[in-house]
Amino acid sequence: MERAEAYGFSAAMSGAFLLSCLLFAAISRRQRGPYMDEAFHVPQAQAYCHGRFLQWDPMITTLPGLYLVSVGIVKPTAWLFGWTGSVVCSTGMLRFINLLFSAGNFYLLYLLLFKIHQKNKAVSGFQRILSTLTLAMFPTLHFFTFLYYTDPGSVFFTLFAYLMCLYGNHKTSALLGFCGFMFRQTNIVWTVFCAGNVVAERLNEAWKTELQKKKDEKISSRKGSFADLIRIFQFLIEYLVSPKNLVTLTVLTWPYIVLVTVFFVFVFINGGIVVGDRSSHEACLHFPQLFYFLSFTVFFSFPHLLTPTKIRKFLLSLRKHPMQYSLIAVISLFLIWKFTYVHKYLLADNRHYTFYVWRKVFQRHELVKYLLVPVYIFAGWSFTDTLKSKSIFWILMYFVCLLAVTVPQKLLEFRYFILPFLIYRLNIPFPSLYRQLLELAFYIAVNAVTFYLFLNRTFQWPNSDEIQRFMW
Repeated sequence: MERAEAYGFSAAMSGAFLLSCLLFAAISRRQRGPYMDEAFHVPQAQAYCHGRFLQWDPMITTLPGLYLVSVGIVKPTAWLFGWTGSVVCSTGMLRFINLLFSAGNFYLLYLLLFKIHQKNKAVSGFQRILSTLTLAMFPTLHFFTFLYYTDPGSVFFTLFAYLMCLYGNHKTSALLGFCGFMFRQTNIVWTVFCAGNVVAERLNEAWKTELQKKKDEKISSRKGSFADLIRIFQFLIEYLVSPKNLVTLTVLTWPYIVLVTVFFVFVFINGGIVVGDRSSHEACLHFPQLFYFLSFTVFFSFPHLLTPTKIRKFLLSLRKHPMQYSLIAVISLFLIWKFTYVHKYLLADNRHYTFYVWRKVFQRHELVKYLLVPVYIFAGWSFTDTLKSKSIFWILMYFVCLLAVTVPQKLLEFRYFILPFLIYRLNIPFPSLYRQLLELAFYIAVNAVTFYLFLNRTFQWPNSDEIQRFMW
């Protein structure tokens, strides 16, 4: 990092943290007590603070990583500064843990952008800092910085594991992946993603060697015709059935294999992936979740994905391959018809954006969910097109992880999209400065509206005196 970039990064990170502290103070003044899921998380953390580690709220569905880290930070800090009484492990102090995680996420996002795009000499330090600031302001994640939720810590340990993986520190990466798993069980998918990075790199090297042997320059390791993809899959199968190659990959990825084995042991002993209340978190094959994620990504990345150039390229591709797109449309219609699920929380809780998205869009008419298929196809094409700089093996690995982390979820919850979105956004090429500024301005506007609604547009439910607030 050059000196000017170091100063710029320090100023951006310090400024963002200062503004977050001011917003944190405003939110804490308006909402002093636990709100929404905090009603479960805060008492559980306070029980741990008092040494009651065997006490567990059966409504909590995640492992105790958040509470263990919180106690590990709060108790030594309280001892150091001589704090006693109710201030120790209070709601405000516990929320502040996530503010610390947000600062860590800011730094990790910068390091990941630097590492992933280090070969692109055209990217300036200012662009890296601007992209870091933008991703740190990503609305769905940024909002939960100010509440005691698992998301900031989950993102921190997962991004940290990804960074260590990229630097080849796989044992450290697996250990951090375990920490991420302790925050949210589905983060085991991103441990597989880290292992997949190693496998994809080896496959890409072997594929290039194969091309050199055959001296066939027409086949690309990144994109190509349907016939090229068939040949790539044939190569993939041949490579993976080789005992020698399997031994090599096992040696390279054994820390991740150990962690995944631990995960399966946990699932076997626990009787499922969810701890606590399982009735509201049943796994299912909810394939439209992929379509919702793609639409979510286009919405939050519209400066990159929803451009006139992209639309023209898509229409040209549509004209060149009508049969392929027709087949995709038919499959999409079938998946929506047979695999659409509506969770009871989605219909009952009017405090979330998803409630209004579902009511205003999907519930207008039974046919709406089918009429959106062209939007989903464009979103999927544009999404994939921005990843064309990655190898075909990396793309396949990412999509497998994306399916694994979204499809089993019955509830449409935007928080579940945070990590797949961030990993996608980190790996696409740097856009122009204009598009970066537009993206940042859009995120700031969405955040401003969300916090305004949360703080000022409160309401009450019938037969309840509790103040309700709009949120993600």
